[in-house]
Formats: sequence, structure tokens, C-alpha cells
Amino acid sequence: MSPTPSQLLASVRTLAPVLASTAKVMVTDAASKLMPGAPDASPELAVSVPEPAGASGYARQVHAQRLVAAAPEVVADLVTDLDRAHEWLTLHLSWRGERPARMAAGEEFVQQIKLMDIPAQARWRVERADANGFELRGTGPMGITVGLWCTVVATAGGSAVRLDGALDGPPVRGPVGLTAVRSVETALTESLEILAGVLDGDGVRRIPDEPVLHERTGRMLDPTTPVVIGVGQVVQRTPDLANPDEPVAMAADALRAAVRDAGAQDDLLARADLVYAVPSASWTYGNQAGLVASLVGAGDAATVQTSPYGGDGAQLAVNDAALQIAQGNAHVVLVSGAEAGSTVSALQSDGREPDWTRQPEGAAPGRVIGVDRPANNEAETSVGLGAPIFVYALVESALRGAAGAPVDEHRARIADLWARNSSVAAKNPYAWDPTERTADEIATATTANRAVSDPYTKLMCANLQVNLAAGVIVTSVAAAHALGIDQDRWVFLHAGASATDEWFVSERADLASSPAIAAAGAAVLDHAGITVEDLGPIDLYSCFPAAVQLGAQALGLPWDAPERPLSVTGGLTSAGGPGNNYGLHAVSTMMPMLRENPEQYGLSSSLGWYATKHALGVYSATPPSKAFAHLKPAFERPAPRPVRTELEGSAVVEAVTVSYDRAGDVEGAVVSAITPEGERVLLRRESPEDIAVLTKGDPLRRTIRLTKDRIKLTGSQQELPEPPAAPVRTERDGDDVWVITLDRPQVRNAIDRRTALLLERAVDDAEVDDTVRVLVLTGAGNTFCAGMDLAGANRGEVPVTDRRGPLGLTAEPPTKPMIAAVEGAALAGGFELALCADLIVASEEATFGLPEVKRGLLAAAGGLWRTAVRLPRAVALELALLGDPVSAARLAELGMVNRVVPAGQALETARDLARRMAANAPLSVRVGKQIIDAAPTWSAEEGFARQSELASPVLLSDDATEGVAAFAEKREPRWTGR
Repeated sequence: MSPTPSQLLASVRTLAPVLASTAKVMVTDAASKLMPGAPDASPELAVSVPEPAGASGYARQVHAQRLVAAAPEVVADLVTDLDRAHEWLTLHLSWRGERPARMAAGEEFVQQIKLMDIPAQARWRVERADANGFELRGTGPMGITVGLWCTVVATAGGSAVRLDGALDGPPVRGPVGLTAVRSVETALTESLEILAGVLDGDGVRRIPDEPVLHERTGRMLDPTTPVVIGVGQVVQRTPDLANPDEPVAMAADALRAAVRDAGAQDDLLARADLVYAVPSASWTYGNQAGLVASLVGAGDAATVQTSPYGGDGAQLAVNDAALQIAQGNAHVVLVSGAEAGSTVSALQSDGREPDWTRQPEGAAPGRVIGVDRPANNEAETSVGLGAPIFVYALVESALRGAAGAPVDEHRARIADLWARNSSVAAKNPYAWDPTERTADEIATATTANRAVSDPYTKLMCANLQVNLAAGVIVTSVAAAHALGIDQDRWVFLHAGASATDEWFVSERADLASSPAIAAAGAAVLDHAGITVEDLGPIDLYSCFPAAVQLGAQALGLPWDAPERPLSVTGGLTSAGGPGNNYGLHAVSTMMPMLRENPEQYGLSSSLGWYATKHALGVYSATPPSKAFAHLKPAFERPAPRPVRTELEGSAVVEAVTVSYDRAGDVEGAVVSAITPEGERVLLRRESPEDIAVLTKGDPLRRTIRLTKDRIKLTGSQQELPEPPAAPVRTERDGDDVWVITLDRPQVRNAIDRRTALLLERAVDDAEVDDTVRVLVLTGAGNTFCAGMDLAGANRGEVPVTDRRGPLGLTAEPPTKPMIAAVEGAALAGGFELALCADLIVASEEATFGLPEVKRGLLAAAGGLWRTAVRLPRAVALELALLGDPVSAARLAELGMVNRVVPAGQALETARDLARRMAANAPLSVRVGKQIIDAAPTWSAEEGFARQSELASPVLLSDDATEGVAAFAEKREPRWTGR
């Protein structure tokens, strides 16, 4: 009888990693023999613990033993308690079906165990369970027979405990045996170490990998579902200058408050697998996460920090923490941040400096997440846009212009928004300034509320001189259940998302919108299965009114509706703006609200720099319907605007802000104007005459000129010119195919510096978006690409990017599959771009070549190397030395071109191939490409082992099971990528 698909899969899944694992074991064994002083896994005991009867009858047998400071009856009671197997037995993964609570002779049960790091079912029968331990006999996969014994003997000071494991069966007697027996031996040794700790009361109990019942909804939850179990906040409105707390101490206090909020034991923090820190702006630490971990007793935890600058860091850290839990990399994660800006300011006023922790040079966390680049380009810096207050004020002006609102009306509306925020802060016990204010107080400039940069007064700006800290504890539901956290404290993170807008504000197509927030918001809401109308509490990052408007507009929310609050804390003016960490306060404030209203959904947003980088999260006390995902959506970006600081001819005023010094005198004005060609011009004007022109009446959307170096405004309001077309376009084909089009047909899609940068970004966007499976690269205008733009290079605009190198791609092609759709010529750098693709579809009229040799150059962007690898030597030399073009048909004969199609059909054929590829199991596609790419570098000896090592996670994946089941059930598979 032929084996069924499921039987074949079981065999493959068991055998795939064997050779690779065996090789590792042999190397480890050899190395251990060369390392003197290595500890003995089975130390000598003062009392002899006999080998259990029957163990020697198996082909392979291993054991481990150690002293335990507990009486034999206590040890036996624990090891025979199946309800507690997860606490100490590292072989244990989960239970299958019904089982008894305790071992008893004659009982049978099925257990999911870890054998050679592979989940496998063991069907056990209890042969003995008494005061001396237990004996289990059973069967495993592929006809393997297994045995497990625990023997407990009384000794001075406690018990001597011995664990024996035994394996037999055809696979075990072959090459599998060595790997299998070593994996069991390691598990037995680890289990005894944990058992001793559990019995001493000092050990960390293992968390079971089993579904958890959510009692209110009756749903069974995946054990790796992330959940927030505790939040804590600290506010110190009056700094203690005699013994000032530094930020890490405040962060530790916030985490201890989170433990109390969770109703957990004090040792919960010490159990952390990961500790995240949002870097403090008031005192710099090299490894802030490490210091906090040490203060809360989690010194062995891995550490993560967000990038040094950016208010997106707090939500980003929570998103990443939840992802680590969802992927099974952690069970307990701590996230914290703190600022002591008020203390620093007070000390400096007293002529003192803080005497706080200074870490050694080079101190760093284990990992840093987030994007960090210079905040401003040269044009912005030259006109004084080097601080958030000026940039957001300019954006505020653009928002007013887009809304067509009069100056006084718009000022009143944003003041009212901030007044409502102050009302929220007045009810927030952790708000820095819980003073309720009127809109008139906020809008009117006075000596106590000075004008800063039109239209903002001081009471519309984030308050950074605060002493605030927040801590959040995120766990798996398995850990929350095992730790005894009441389910009424659980709040689930349904989805997180992060995205960036055009990095430099002056290059954005529109100052009055945020495509990144729109994309990230749509992604989290869609993943959570809700719409914006379903949201309860919302907190939009509120450093300045412009930030709230950008977020509300992008999400489709009204920003000036009294019945729809957009802050749960009171915002960064009233609640306080603790450097990078405001978002963690928003999350901490929102969690109790969602506990009280478990059917509601909450959304929190964070942003960094000038509404540049964004992070969002959707929360609810109701369990999610989908597994958590940290989404990084690729979206079709608007064309960026070129920017300059000289006005030639006329332009349309987009935005204006006038800044003031502390005495209330005008410092200068910054104008953003758009030329008829769609470029942005930034101007700084400081003369009283120019300031008078800009502040008399409404300058927005009017024509601006310079006459004898003086500003002149003419005409009535008009539309802003569109930005010039981008040289790189992107679009989605369905949900999972990303099409990138080089769009400079006037120069045959030659790559200049700007095109290289946008191509790199288009590829980067696709790489980080897990929903994108395949990329397609093509060119507009019936040509693929003529290579480097030599005219641009001659001007010094060399098309090399920092990351992906020449042409924005060739040094680091995407890890995801990419298909080149080639019409017309793919010459020089164009051929090098095509060579970066995994498949090439070419029209019958397409030609390829490396003509650099005709111009005294070389195809050094990977062309010579990749042709040498992918073509016969003689053909590669012909391309390199003659420089003549080669037809698509010829390269198809040689195996470089995958499809040759009629002219005009290359892109559609490539799209079709991409869709078919994307329909396959994502893990299989990714690892299949990885193996094909790496195989040429492997020796004959290591090839099979390396392939097996890479293939094992795929063969053990949920998708592998789904694929076989779908085949057997004659239906389309439903891939999860897990």
C-alpha cells in the first residue's frame, strides 16, 4: 500500500533535520573532548541511584541525576502530578485529548513532546507511579518506542533524583539515534535543574504551551496570544532635589506599579524574558534597558531599545514586544520609559548637575528597533526649521490653507481642541498639569502664555520639562494564566502597525496630510476586523494641534467634535510630553478604560520627529479573531517634491509661520511656496517690511514674488501645483504582488540619484510588508532601463544609495522573489538590474547587454559577476568583451530568461507568474529561494546538511500541515505563514 500524503509528510518532517543536527552533535562532542574542565552532566551522588529495570532493553539510553533539597515524597508528588508537568519537564509541549490529573498505574494519555527539537506525539502507558517515582512506556513517531523513568532515593539533605530516557525502533538504530538520544539527554538534565529550583521555591516554572480558555467569551486562545496584564505610571510634580530620582529608577518604579496593577507577585518582573526601554531625553544611557532590567531583578533578560529620537518609540516597543510573544520568542516582556526633565531643569537653575548613572563607553542593548536619520535636510536647516515648534507651526498653516479657514476661526478651533484636552487632563491623576483651561486662555498670547510660532502659543506646545514614567507588562496568555493573573486584567493587542512618511518635511507632496498614518491605520483596523466607527477610546499623538489633525484626517475622524475625544491623557501640553515616551502613558491610561468596557476597542497612535515616523496599536479586552501582527504596510507614496531656497519667478504660498522670541518680538518668518513646476521653495524673511506683508491679511494660496529682494503678494487664492511626476511608481496587484515601474521614458528610464533613492525605498517598503510576497520590476515607455544616467553622473549625482548600493538595488537585491518584466532595451545598468531578479520575462524585441566596455567603463554593479555565475563562460566573456546586445531568445536558450513573449506582454506575463508564486506557501517560497541562492556556495559535503537545516522549519510549519490537508480534502490551502 502506498503511503498517504500525511504519512509522507510525517516521515519527511522527522527526517529532514537529522543529518544537519547529527553533524552539529558530532562537532559539539568533538569540541567537548578538547575543552578541559567541562561540567559533568551527571554529577556523582553520595548515594547510588540504580538504573531502572527495563531501560537497558532499548537501543539507546541516557540518564541525568542530581541532588534535590526536598524529601522523596515531595519530589514524587510533584513529578507524578500531570497538571504540573509543564513546570519542570522540558520534553513536555502540550497534551492531546483527555488525560488524568495524576499518574496511576494502567492510565494512558497522549503528550506532545519535543524530540530533536521537533514536536512529536508520544502515547504513554503508566507502568508505575509511587513514592519512588514513575515508569512510562510508549510509542513515538515512525515506529519509535520510548521509555521515561524517574527514580527518587532519600539522601542526606533531601533526595537523589535520576531521570532515564530510552529510545528504540528502526530510525533510532540508524543515524537518527545519535541526535535523538542527545536531545533527550539535554532535556533530562535541564528538567532536573528546573525541578530542583521549583522544589526550592527559587526556580522559574515553565509555562505550558497549551491553549487557554477565555472564560468570558468561552473561546480557546492560542498560548502565544499577547496580552497586556499590567500598567503603571509615576508622576513627580515636585522634584526631590536632595535625592533626585534618575529616569531608570522612575522606570523601575513604574514597572513595580504595573505588577501591582496586574495583581501579581513581586517576582513577576524577575521572570521577564525581554526588557524594552524607550530612551530618555533628560539623561542619556547607553543601555537603559539593561539598567532597568537590573533594578527589577531581570538581569538575565535580553534587552531592546527604540531609536534615540522619536515619539513613535513607545507604541513601536509595545508592537515589537507583542510580536516576540506571538512568535514564541518570549512569555513575559517589560516595556518602560521615563523622563526627569523637571529635575534636570531645577538642578541646573540651582547651579548643579545630576549625579546619575554613567555607563561604560560601548554599553548597548542587545537590539535597537526603529528608524533614525538626520531630522532635517540642508534646505530646512538653512531657513530655521530645525525644531518641532517651527515645523509643526508651518504644517498648521498648511492645514488651515487646505481647509480654507480664516486665521481667527482656525486659531479658535485648535484652541478649543486643546481646551478639551486640558479638561481630560484635569481628571487624569497622572497628568503633569491637571489644570482645566478655556480656549481663550490658550489662544491669547500673554506674558505667561507667550506667542511662540504662529499660530501657537506656549499652551499649544508639548511640555518637555516633566518628571513622568510609565511601564507596561505584556505576556503570552499562557504566561498570564500560569501566573494566575485574573482575566479581568487582560487587554489584548489585536494589531500594531508602523510606517514612515516622506522623511524630510520639505520634500512631502502635501504638508497637510499623512499617507503613512492612513496606510497604518487602515492596516490595523482591517486586521482587527473593525472600522473607525467601532473605536471607543482613542489617543492621537498630540504634541501640537497639527499632529492631531493629521492623524484624525488620515483615520477619517472628526478632530473638532466635542463628543469624540481624541486623547485619553490630556495630551503632551497638559498631561505632559515625556520625551520619546508619551505613547506609553497613553497605553497605560487606556488599559483601565478597556477593562471596564471589554467590548470596546481602543486605538493609540505615536509619532516621531515632524509627523515623520508613526506607530499605532489597536487594543481590546475581547480576544482577537486573528493572530497578532505587527504590520508595516507598503503603500503607494505620493511623488516627493524637489526643494530649494531661492525663488525665481513666482510661486503659490502654501504655508507661513512667524516666530517670536521670549520677549514677544518677531524673530522671522518661514514661507513655503510651490512653483508652477511643482517644486517647493522655502524662504526665511526677517525684515519688518516682509513680515508686514505676510501678516497683513491672509497670504495663503496667493502668488508670491520677490521684487528688489522684497516680498510681493498678488492675486486671489488658487490651487497648489501638483508635484512633478516621480521617476519610480509603485502599485499593488491584488494583496500580495508589488509592481515597481521605472518611469523616466524620456531618458529610457536611466537611473539618476533621485531614481536610485526612490527605487531603494520601493524595494524596502515591499521587504518589510509581510503581505507582499512577490515584486515585479519593469520600465515605462516600452523600454526597461538604459542603465546609469551619465548626464546626471557627470553633474556629480551618482546613483548609489547607502544601503542597496549602485542603482539603488544591485548591492542588495530583495530577499523576496522578484520578477523583471523587460520590454525593449535592458542595457548596462539596466541589464544589471534585470540580473538582480529571480525570474526574467522578456518580450521578443527585448535586448540585453553590457556596453560599458565601449565607453571605457566596466559593469561593476554586479553585471560581470552575475553573468559569470548565470551564463556559460564563453557567453559571459562575449557580453563583457564585445559589449554587443544579445536577444531575449538567445538568453532564453541559455536559461537566463524564463519566458519570451510577444511585444507588449512582458508585464502582464510577469504579473501572472507573480500571482501564481504568491499563491504558494510563503515559507516554502522564501526558504526555497534561500536554498537556491545559497547552494552554489556549499561544498558537496555540506550541501544536504545545510539544505535539511534550512528546510526543517518549513516542513514542521503549520502551512505544511495545511498544504497536505488541503490536498487530501481537494480544496485551496489557507496559508498563515507559520
